[in-house]
Amino acid sequence: MKIRIGTRRSVLAMTQTGLVADLLRAQGHEVVLIEITSVGDRSQAAGTPITGASSTGIFVSALRDALLAEEIDVAVHSLKDLPTYPQDGIVLAAIPAREDPRDIVVARDGLTLGELPQGARVGTGSPRRAAQIMALGLGLDLVGVRGNVDTRIGKVRAGEYDAVVLARAGLARIDRLDEVTEVLDPLQVLPAPGQGALAVERRADESNAGLVAALAALDDPSTRAAVEAERSVLATLEGGCAAPIGALAEVVEGEDGPELWLRAVALSPDGDLSVRLSASGPIEDAAGVGVRLAQEMLDRGAAELTDVDRTGDTPGNDPKNDAAKDMGGESHRAAPELDKVHKA
Repeated sequence: MKIRIGTRRSVLAMTQTGLVADLLRAQGHEVVLIEITSVGDRSQAAGTPITGASSTGIFVSALRDALLAEEIDVAVHSLKDLPTYPQDGIVLAAIPAREDPRDIVVARDGLTLGELPQGARVGTGSPRRAAQIMALGLGLDLVGVRGNVDTRIGKVRAGEYDAVVLARAGLARIDRLDEVTEVLDPLQVLPAPGQGALAVERRADESNAGLVAALAALDDPSTRAAVEAERSVLATLEGGCAAPIGALAEVVEGEDGPELWLRAVALSPDGDLSVRLSASGPIEDAAGVGVRLAQEMLDRGAAELTDVDRTGDTPGNDPKNDAAKDMGGESHRAAPELDKVHKA
């Protein structure tokens, strides 16, 4: 069977698509890669900043359009780029086994974030990373950066930045882990929901039973459960929260067998305030675990994180005291400590 897979043109996207292509070739199928240019690729090439929830999906739409137009049979994305709402006519057919989802640092002189001097320029295009790093209180200057892996690391090598923060999975897939100077502990910096995982999509009305079966065979149940929980957190918070969000779920051995352990954080953009919670629950109810944890975060004030005035400009407002009261006493400067894990 011949399978046409759509891919973006970047080295990382081509590599990720190649991983899926190899899995399908191992099943005996002929695979052809078809290059597609997305809005995200064009904005990245132009150096246009990406901020806010509206950026979600800008690397995805062109591939989905080609899929619906039957120009390709399969689309492969970085799962963290997928919008959390469903796309009519498209099915998430497979989520292969996940790469390490943590964030990493590439810094000058082999330094870690903690070893960089105060005021050092650290590049990241992610409000989530910026907020969590600012919350560490290291006095670093977080600045925006766009471009592919080469471009970003090149800014460090050229002395324009002292460090950049990237996803470990991307460097692992293009065999550049030797350039990493620090892997960030999720206790300090939680990754983006779905980070490190790939999304394999097909048309919902696909009539080729062989293709449907071939893609289903690529699915990793543990990875799917983890990212379903993370994306449910994101989807629920997006309904009433514009704050930077991090989430990470893992399948662990519980008292009664495997269960899901989920951690999530929502922060003010400057990292000064956060709502950080953890929960565990059954793998079979991954989405429910995420929804309930996110709802608890909203109940504790996550929705107010971007609205809290901490400058004292609002008459009669004591920002720190009011914020803490609004969040049920759970708002705090983001820190490595997590709340006690509870059943969700």
